[in-house]
Amino acid sequence: MVRTPRCGDSTRRTFLATSGGVGLAGLAGCLGGNGDDGDGDAVRFILNPAEEQTDIIEEYTPMKEYLEEETGAEIELIRAGSYVETLEALDANQAEMADTSPTAVPGGEGFADVLGMRTAFGGPLYFSTIITTPDSDIESVEDLEGESIAVGALMSFSGTLAPATMLSDTGLDIGDFPQGDAEDLEIQTAGDHDTAREQMVNDDTVAAAATGAFASAPQIPQEQFDEYEEFVEHSAEYDGAGSALEDDEEELQLLDVSEPLPRAPIMARSEWDDPVREDIEEALLSADEEDLIPEDVGEDYELWFTGIEEASMDDYEPVNEVLDELGLEFEDFEEE
Repeated sequence: MVRTPRCGDSTRRTFLATSGGVGLAGLAGCLGGNGDDGDGDAVRFILNPAEEQTDIIEEYTPMKEYLEEETGAEIELIRAGSYVETLEALDANQAEMADTSPTAVPGGEGFADVLGMRTAFGGPLYFSTIITTPDSDIESVEDLEGESIAVGALMSFSGTLAPATMLSDTGLDIGDFPQGDAEDLEIQTAGDHDTAREQMVNDDTVAAAATGAFASAPQIPQEQFDEYEEFVEHSAEYDGAGSALEDDEEELQLLDVSEPLPRAPIMARSEWDDPVREDIEEALLSADEEDLIPEDVGEDYELWFTGIEEASMDDYEPVNEVLDELGLEFEDFEEE
C-alpha cells in the first residue's frame, strides 16, 4: 500500500492528546485489581472497545479459558474505555497484554511488542468502507463535498484514519483532520464503527459513514463489492455481504473500499518477562477456530477473528504510511 504524502515535507503532527479516553488516572482505577483472589498473579488482558454493541468480555471468554487451560495462567479480561487506553495500560504497567487497534503499533514502539496478528477465516487483511444510504443523493465520495460524514474513534485505523486518506485521495481537502477540522466537508467522530453507521442511518444531516467492512458489509448487497478485486479475494466479509438484508436490516450503499489493511494485533508489554508469556504466545499462535469460537457459543457472542498468526512491527508498515499521509505521529503515553 504505497501512498504519496499530501503534505510533502511538512512536519508531522503529534496525535495523542485529542484521541480521547479517561487518561491514566482514570485507567488506574479500572485496572487496579489483578483478579478476584487479589494475589496479583493474574495476567491482565485489556480489550479494545471497537464496537459499541458487542459484549467483548463475553466474546473473549472462550479464548481466555483456552489460554488458561493451555498454560495454567489466570487471565483477567478488562474492557478499556477507549482505544487509547489499551496502549496506555501497557506503558503504565497496568496490563500485560492488550487487544489493540493497528494504529497502536507505531505508538507502542519501545514499550510494547506484537505477539501476533489476528486472522479471520484464514485472512490477515481487512478493509475500510465509506457508505451511504440508497435514498441519498450521494453517488461517489467526491459528492461528499459540503456534506457531513460520521467516522469512528479518532484512533481507529479502519474507522477513521484510513478513510480519511480515502477522502483525501479523491481530492477532498480534509484540512487538519484528525487534529482539526476538514475544509471540504464535516467529519464527525463517533465512539466506534456501529455508532458511526447508526448516526448516518438515523440523522438526515449525516450523508455518509466510514466503518470497517465488518460493520457494514452484512447490509450491503454483495454485487456492490464485485468491482473491488482485492476485497473479493482477501476479505472475510465478502461471503457474508448482504446477509443481514435477509433479516430485514436496512440496506446500505457502498461508495468506496480501501486498500487491504493489516488486521489488528495482540500486543504485550515489552518488560513483561514472566515465563508464562512464552507459553501464552505459543498457545495464541497455535489456536484453532474451535478454540476461539466453540460450537456452543451463541452467534451474538462469537469472537470476530478465527486465528492468530505470527507478526512483527514490520507487518504494520501500512499504518505508518497512513500516519505519514495524515501528518501524524505518536508519542509515548505518559501520565500527566
